[in-house]
Amino acid sequence: MLKKSDGFGKRPFRIGLLIFPAFNSLAVNAFIDPFRIANYLQGNPNYKWDYLSLNGEETTASNGFTVAKCPAFYEFEGGLDCLVINASWTPEKFQERPLQKWLRQLDDHHVQLIGLDTGAFVLAFAGLLEGYKATVHYEHLASFDELFPDVHAEQSFFVIDRNRVSCSGGVAATDLALELIRRHHGMTLANSVAKYIFKSRIRGENEQQLSTTEEPIGQEMPEIIQEALLLIEQNVEKPLTIPELALKTGMSQRQLERLFQKYLGVTPYRFYLNIRLHRARAFLTQTELSISEIAVACGFKSAEHFSRTYKKQFGLPPHQDRIAGRIPFEFRPFPSYLGN
Repeated sequence: MLKKSDGFGKRPFRIGLLIFPAFNSLAVNAFIDPFRIANYLQGNPNYKWDYLSLNGEETTASNGFTVAKCPAFYEFEGGLDCLVINASWTPEKFQERPLQKWLRQLDDHHVQLIGLDTGAFVLAFAGLLEGYKATVHYEHLASFDELFPDVHAEQSFFVIDRNRVSCSGGVAATDLALELIRRHHGMTLANSVAKYIFKSRIRGENEQQLSTTEEPIGQEMPEIIQEALLLIEQNVEKPLTIPELALKTGMSQRQLERLFQKYLGVTPYRFYLNIRLHRARAFLTQTELSISEIAVACGFKSAEHFSRTYKKQFGLPPHQDRIAGRIPFEFRPFPSYLGN
């Protein structure tokens, strides 16, 4: 039985955490711990949360961390203010009618729905994101955009659009939690929570997942390289030649080659090819597009050329990786922009 949310104020704000097999434990913990700290700093249980599962059994994360038995979503009787969905690998598997019916029922009761990491896929499959803005982890963003043209896919760390919230996952989940705390209790508490966990800066809703200006290790990218990377991302289906890329950025081909080697450690050709192959692998493992359709979408002249190049990069042909790429990380080969 579901209870309609009666607002946030005198009682704790109730959070449900629906975790799926192979969920991302970093994202879940990064999201929930700021609420624990908010309770501690204020000396009040302003937030309460419950872990939910698909079947009432223990659920194992992609890193092997296991959550003990927790209620199945269809058995849960508590009233919720928001539900957080963390699906991680293979979100397309979770399209069962009972789950989708329950999600729509929560929406009818004005429960805020939050998709974490790939959780937005689950909401979109249930028809709950049409006309909304949303985001997922950048590894899945191209597939999400392809599958759900009626959803406004964004590359932001997190997106809050009315009663729909989505987050790219990882440590960005902490930024989302801090933003929710700020909206509930003000900036003073949000800032105190951030200081408590030694977070030097709270990232806002409009900040992008993939910075074009700086790598995590602090290496700054020249603007001319940023421009080249943007052109590459915008021209995957019909790739530019390397001379064309150099011409459009106002560099000589030799200068382009030198800067790519210095800042990215690879040639422009290899980087461009890896971007296309990475996009292809996302389509292959996250959608039902045919291999021929994927080859065209990623700028390969034929399915045969695509398959040969793909196997050379990842060690197995596309039709095999379609299966192998949908299992938890410890058993799957990973693509890399900096591959051989």
